[in-house]
Amino acid sequence: MTTHAPQALQSVTLPASLDEAVAALEAMPAAVPVAGGTDLMAAVNKGLLRPSGLVGLGRISELRGWHYQDGHALLGAGLTHARMGRPDFAALIPALAASARAAGPPQIRNAGTLGGNIATSAPTGDALPVLAALEAELVVAGPGGVRREIPVSHLLAGREMLSPAELIGFVRVPLLHAPQVFLKATGRTGPGRATASVAIVLDPARRGVRCAVGAIAPMPLRPLEAERWIASLIDWDGERGLAPDALAAFGEYVAAACIPDHEPPADGSEAPPLSPAVLHLRRTVAALARRALGRALS
Repeated sequence: MTTHAPQALQSVTLPASLDEAVAALEAMPAAVPVAGGTDLMAAVNKGLLRPSGLVGLGRISELRGWHYQDGHALLGAGLTHARMGRPDFAALIPALAASARAAGPPQIRNAGTLGGNIATSAPTGDALPVLAALEAELVVAGPGGVRREIPVSHLLAGREMLSPAELIGFVRVPLLHAPQVFLKATGRTGPGRATASVAIVLDPARRGVRCAVGAIAPMPLRPLEAERWIASLIDWDGERGLAPDALAAFGEYVAAACIPDHEPPADGSEAPPLSPAVLHLRRTVAALARRALGRALS
């Protein structure tokens, strides 16, 4: 870090518990929490960030695992993508495991964490559309041992924010015991940043389909009308299969909802057409949504 930064760090704190980490951030408001550092170090090396102090979260063992609570999995924010990609986790939350395996090359998956993916809120974060489709919630730790819960979607949309002394401690995910699929398209062969991604989650108890589209907007998008329409066509008590035409129509519905046509001008003239690049992105989203739902129903 000192190779690129004009001055060295003033302090590095390595707390052993979540509350100690919160207390350290409260005592040093300018300090930056760091877990895997995959985004933080990239920002430092580009000269975009000059932290005066770091609060390392790597020694907090409670953040590196998960446990069960009232039909939910309480996932530690320090879970790495590599850990979430393993078979035991995939049996628990398949779509989140699939997104973790697609998060990048091994060095990124071994270091990057679930909490970091959420806190950074990069549009291309692979876990974000999955968490949106699962309607996951965050357990946020604050000073004095205070805990509060907020929907992941609220944080990503900026409806609720973390205070300077708060940390994401856990992510509460419902255990639906139903098919889930995550697919993404990249601009090149192999692991890479998504140009578009889609998460599909079936919820048989509520006879619902949840869909979230990532990477095409600052936050994951939920095409709620498309979800309700396709759920009404599924025989939840039977085979749950759908005709290819219905799957294709769902893909188009999702793509049009997330990448709509331009609004016509106020003077009543015809709206300008979408650019070829945007039309290609819309076709990509339609294909991903169609394939993801087809795999989930099969």
